[in-house]
Amino acid sequence: MLLAGDFGKAQATRCCSENGDQRKNIREKSDINIAALVGNEPVCEGTDNGDLPSYVAVFIEKEVGNDLKSLKKLDKLIEQMTESKMQLEEQVLTVSSEIPKRIQSALKNAEESKQSLNHFLEQESHLFSSIHSHLLTAQPWIEDLGAMINQIEEIERHLAYLKWISQIEELSDNIQQYLMTNNVPEAASTLVSMAELDIKLQESSCTHLLGFMRATVKFWHKILKDKLTSDFEEILAQLHWPFIAPPQSQTVGISRPASAPEIYSNLETLFCQLLKLQTSDELLTEPKQLPEKYSLPVSPSVILPVQIMLTPLQKRFRYHFRGNRQTNVISKLEFSRGLMMLVLEKLAADIPCLLYDDSLFCHLVDEVLLFERELHSVHGYPSTFANCMHILSEETCFQRWLTVERKFALQKMDSMLSSEAAWISQYKDITDVDEMKVPDCAETFMTLLLVITDRYKNLPAASRKLQFLELQKDLVDDFRIRLTQVMKEETRASLGFRYCAILNAVNYISTVLADWADNVFFLQLQQAALEVFAENNTLSKLQLGQLASMESSVFDDMINLLERLKHDMLTRQVDHVFREVKDAAKLYKKERWLSLPSQSEQAVMSLSSSACPLLLTLRDRLLQLEQQLCFSLFKIFWQMLVEKLDIYIYQEIILANHFNEGGAAQLHFDMTRNLFPLFSHYCKRPENYFKHVKEACIVLNLNTGSALLLRDVLQSTSGQPPATAALNEVGIYKLAQQDVEILLNLRTNWPNTGK
Repeated sequence: MLLAGDFGKAQATRCCSENGDQRKNIREKSDINIAALVGNEPVCEGTDNGDLPSYVAVFIEKEVGNDLKSLKKLDKLIEQMTESKMQLEEQVLTVSSEIPKRIQSALKNAEESKQSLNHFLEQESHLFSSIHSHLLTAQPWIEDLGAMINQIEEIERHLAYLKWISQIEELSDNIQQYLMTNNVPEAASTLVSMAELDIKLQESSCTHLLGFMRATVKFWHKILKDKLTSDFEEILAQLHWPFIAPPQSQTVGISRPASAPEIYSNLETLFCQLLKLQTSDELLTEPKQLPEKYSLPVSPSVILPVQIMLTPLQKRFRYHFRGNRQTNVISKLEFSRGLMMLVLEKLAADIPCLLYDDSLFCHLVDEVLLFERELHSVHGYPSTFANCMHILSEETCFQRWLTVERKFALQKMDSMLSSEAAWISQYKDITDVDEMKVPDCAETFMTLLLVITDRYKNLPAASRKLQFLELQKDLVDDFRIRLTQVMKEETRASLGFRYCAILNAVNYISTVLADWADNVFFLQLQQAALEVFAENNTLSKLQLGQLASMESSVFDDMINLLERLKHDMLTRQVDHVFREVKDAAKLYKKERWLSLPSQSEQAVMSLSSSACPLLLTLRDRLLQLEQQLCFSLFKIFWQMLVEKLDIYIYQEIILANHFNEGGAAQLHFDMTRNLFPLFSHYCKRPENYFKHVKEACIVLNLNTGSALLLRDVLQSTSGQPPATAALNEVGIYKLAQQDVEILLNLRTNWPNTGK
């Protein structure tokens, strides 16, 4: 590297023609513009004055280097650096002249702000002293005015209190006057107004006023209620209420009163007048409520006239169904329609006595469910009102109900599987009805599940319904395990009647559960289950998403297990038949395909004798399983069998032999005129299920010219589109190009080309 000091010496040595003054001027100009070098070139942050010569040396080395001709650039570089220096000096002068002006302006603004702030502080101090002085002056006035306001407010409260008392007394006087003139309707209307005043005063803290109001309402309510109740009961007695006897006996034994229209008119009038007392009656009477454990919905009180009409019926109900009367026998309980609260009270009292007697408890549940069904369907009782299902939903009772349902369901499953007709279809002689070939045990089991659904679907709480749904899923799983156990006993006879019946049962249960999954009731349960799972974080986000989007159902787990069992059983049947077919095909595999006579040498083509055992075995098993399996199962069976059979014939018979012209024709005849037609009863084009065999027969039976041309095309365009087009042209779509070349090599009827 050429340093700054050395540069001068080198220049003096190499350029001796220059005089000393010129060299001196050059060095001075370089020194003057050292600062410009710093301004134009980036310098590392850590560079100080001591490193400047090194930096200059690096700069000269970069710009001039070892080339002496580059010294011509020095004048130009000095001019550029001088110009850059002047620009930097101008910038420094400009900045140094502007900064003092800005500082002076900022100081001036700060001084003005300070003066303004001091002015505001002086004003604030003056205002504070003025306000304080004013408050001191006004304080006596404030105290006097406060005392006067308190007195005025107290007087206003007293006036309001007196007005309320006056209003209550006025209403009370009006009721008294109306009763003295026997104007009961107006008296009842006035009592309604008084009861409404009582309701308005409920938030008041004047306990004495509230007590006076309530006592007054109670006084007149009792008088009016007693009078109207007496008159109403008298009218009901004239109508022979309650109507206990059947309508026919009433018309025969009791003559219609002559003044019936007047009686009914009075009944209507008294009913309306009693209805006016409903507001005051609700204020004064606490409604009867069952314990909170039954979770009954809030329901309005029964209207007063109806309460009076129910009184004789309540007496009869309590007489017969309370105490030690002979009619109060738990095992012969009868429900009286229309007296729901009495029924609920009766249920709540009797259920604890029945919890551990399975027979009586089941009888009670059955009667309750029948009663509920009739109550809602026949009499239109709203499902939002309190009903017997709320009593059955109480925790202790409900758990006992679940236990009993499970117990009796398992007993029923034991009996249905041990029955002699368990595996026989009830509709075996009716072809149209017996399409599913459902054994009796499977149909009885699904009927059992359907009955359980009908029993719990009217429960008021979704959580209770979900518990019953879990019971149903447990029962399905238990029944599946029992079917699996019976199936294992029949494994050696996988084509037998019982094995096929088990397979039909599995398919039927899976199909019905899939249908139920789309039912509105179970979709609602799925939504309820989704909410429960989301709260408890018991499922992954993916599973929750599948439930929410209806991609899965509440029965998916059960359906998947049943489908797996069905597939295993079908696979076992297919393997069994396939083994028999392979045993029957041993002679056919050993056929002398290489030496069979050509088609022109035979009068009529006939089936190979060695193929008869194979086709007979196949035909017999297809007929047997078609009769024993339902349509959907048999379709799966024969398609699985054909898939294995197609590969077997292609690999074990065709690829394992060579074929002359007669052998290829015989194979084609055996397959297309005998094997394929066996399946024509089950589909329109059975050859489409034997793709390997069908296309292999096409290749083996091509005429010699077409076969030669195809072989040449395949050899010349390996893996190219023309090869595929050539294969498609002769009807080859399934087999690969290599497979076709192998099949062509199995032909022995090639012409002698002299090679």
